[in-house]
Amino acid sequence: MNDNFINLIQKRRSIYALSNKLPLPRQELIQKISAVLKDMPSAFNVQSARIALLLDEHHQKFWALVLQTLKTKIPTDKLPATTQKIESFAAAYGTILFFEDTTPTQKLKETYPTYAANFDTWAEQGNAMLEFALWTLFAEQNIGASLQHYNPLINKSVRDEWNLPSSWRLIAQMPFGGVQSAPKPKTYLPLSERLKIFATNAS
Repeated sequence: MNDNFINLIQKRRSIYALSNKLPLPRQELIQKISAVLKDMPSAFNVQSARIALLLDEHHQKFWALVLQTLKTKIPTDKLPATTQKIESFAAAYGTILFFEDTTPTQKLKETYPTYAANFDTWAEQGNAMLEFALWTLFAEQNIGASLQHYNPLINKSVRDEWNLPSSWRLIAQMPFGGVQSAPKPKTYLPLSERLKIFATNAS
């Protein structure tokens, strides 16, 4: 059996030591991101996930905005460590901002009222699949990445700065770039605590 997919899942890790160099051309990167976004599953094929790909000065501007926002929110004694962390993200090649467009999801609620209470959850699940798929794609291409969540503190500032629709709700941020150093070994809970199998045939 070809275990390539499982190997990629194992290779996908949170990489924080990032450089501003990529092992593939920019246009190839954009094509691959576009292909993943196009074919991600979504409830009722609503396709409500949105991406803003920030490169060059836009990438730098985003993390400067994050740091500026955090300086007004965190204690002074926490600021040096926070600044160091944000600067490590800014040192990367780019950032993907993941959004959910609430407009098509709202239309689904109106069209299918029986399921209305579920659509927000299903939209979040669809966005999570997109995040995982792109993260795994990056691992395949030897690109490091991590998933960050400075929303909702920065939601309005981001929409205003890049003139994004008010219906776009920021979900997560993914800085990515060349891998400077490997992550520490990962620890695992016993699978017996996480997996229950119920079957009538042991084979």
